[in-house]
Amino acid sequence: MNLEETIIKQLQTLPPAEQAEALDFIKYLRDKALNQEARNWENLSLISAMREMENEQTPYVMDDLKEVF
Repeated sequence: MNLEETIIKQLQTLPPAEQAEALDFIKYLRDKALNQEARNWENLSLISAMREMENEQTPYVMDDLKEVF
């Protein structure tokens, strides 16, 4: 029996309320994984965009910021 079948079998032993809770948790895990993948792509895009610019001087200082986060 593979992992998916084991999960389904265990899920079927739960009452409906707990099955719904398990589904919510699965959705949370899926969203968490998708968000991590999006962050990975954002980081890759930023790294690619800034390639070979690491040592360039910037004309800006912290006082140039309009908003501080």
